[in-house]
Amino acid sequence: MAINLTEVAAQRVKSFLQSRGKGIGLRIGIKTTGCSGMAYVLEFVDEVLDGDEVFESQGVKLIVDPKSLTFLDGTQVDFAKEGLNEGFQFSNPNAKDACGCGESFTV
Repeated sequence: MAINLTEVAAQRVKSFLQSRGKGIGLRIGIKTTGCSGMAYVLEFVDEVLDGDEVFESQGVKLIVDPKSLTFLDGTQVDFAKEGLNEGFQFSNPNAKDACGCGESFTV
């Protein structure tokens, strides 16, 4: 099981962590929401919780809870700028469909 960051996404996370001044990595998870059922959640982590899985990709620690890992295994996270918009993008092999706005997905 694994989750990976592209080099661009890793550099962005490292930059955020550095400007934040603390943190050991990035938590990637899912929550129930949106028109397709699930949405990605990203947050900085100061400590690993019992049961969390920890992966390292491009020098960044990625922390995932067991429930989310089931839906995120094999996901690659990228960071892209498109015009005035920028943000993290997820290539999730488990996602079967996504809503039109791209905010949520279903497995």
